[in-house]
Amino acid sequence: MNDLIQRLDFSFLAASWMQQAMTVVGIVILFNIAAWYLLRHIEKITARTATIWDDALVKATRKPLTLILWVTGATYVIRIVYQHLGIPVHDVVLPTRNTLIIAALAWFLLRLIRQASHNILAHRARTGRSVDSTTVDALSKLGRVSVFVVAVLAIMQNLGFSVSGVLAFGGIGGIAVGFAAKDMLANFFGGLTIYLDRPFTVGEWIRSPDHQIEGTVEYIGWRHTRVRAFNKNPIYVPNALFTTIVVENPTRMTNRRIKETIGIRYVDLDKMAAIVADVKAMLQAHPEIDTNAVLIVNFNQFAASSLDFLVYAFTKTVVWVQFHEVKQDVLLKIAAIIEAHGAKIAIPARTLYLESPTATPTPGQE
Repeated sequence: MNDLIQRLDFSFLAASWMQQAMTVVGIVILFNIAAWYLLRHIEKITARTATIWDDALVKATRKPLTLILWVTGATYVIRIVYQHLGIPVHDVVLPTRNTLIIAALAWFLLRLIRQASHNILAHRARTGRSVDSTTVDALSKLGRVSVFVVAVLAIMQNLGFSVSGVLAFGGIGGIAVGFAAKDMLANFFGGLTIYLDRPFTVGEWIRSPDHQIEGTVEYIGWRHTRVRAFNKNPIYVPNALFTTIVVENPTRMTNRRIKETIGIRYVDLDKMAAIVADVKAMLQAHPEIDTNAVLIVNFNQFAASSLDFLVYAFTKTVVWVQFHEVKQDVLLKIAAIIEAHGAKIAIPARTLYLESPTATPTPGQE
């Protein structure tokens, strides 16, 4: 073999160190091929299981494992080359190898967290089970941040830095950074409050009576929340603002309310009691009215140009469009009841009574 290499004018390949290096590269390639086929076979098995964690584990392992195999092989190759050249390698190669392995492990954990959160949401969507996507997203982000911080500290420790000194410096520097980035930190903790208290989640309709904010929540980040207004314009709200304003969440209402004051003419006073009774009976029999909630139909007041009665009820549906359809049906039936009793809905009117002036006697007449 060595004679063949020398004849082809590749004499440098005949050196023992080069053969060792090429052997290591070949072994790494074989291990990568074996790992690829093994993970592919395991992935087919996990696809038939009900759990979602094994799928996430296999998919998260593939690329970081390849990186670890190549880093390990490259370490041996570099060690062989440096030993041939007579250069010590422990001060350079080993810290670099350990740093890359720590980075690969952190990469694996980041991929595992991201894939697991994706699988949880996809599995719940397929099975129809409810899941709070905001909580899953928050836990995923918190896990990734934790992995990143731990990985950075481990790499610094591996490179010879004092972690305790870094943390002490970070404490002092954190005060200065806190003053410089107080708005950013306020938004961060505002986002954390939203994740923990969950006053709203993605997909819910919110509005604030304090500010002109109303629409559907599309995204909740660490710095801001994106709300899609009903005119389709995006509204970007800093998270810190939600800690100081009142936020209504109509999506979580249990019923929608119908509250109307309807007036009839004064000449129909004798028909008021029958109209009120029939309207109340109609509401109690209506399939879309919640009879377990408060239901009021009462003569309310003597208004300026009408006799008013109050209609107060709650619908079963909370969907905006369906609510207005139910409300329309109720109002039309009330109008039909008033018409059936021979009464009419009052319109604003004013009646003037004019008195004829009495004749004033002229002087000299008695």
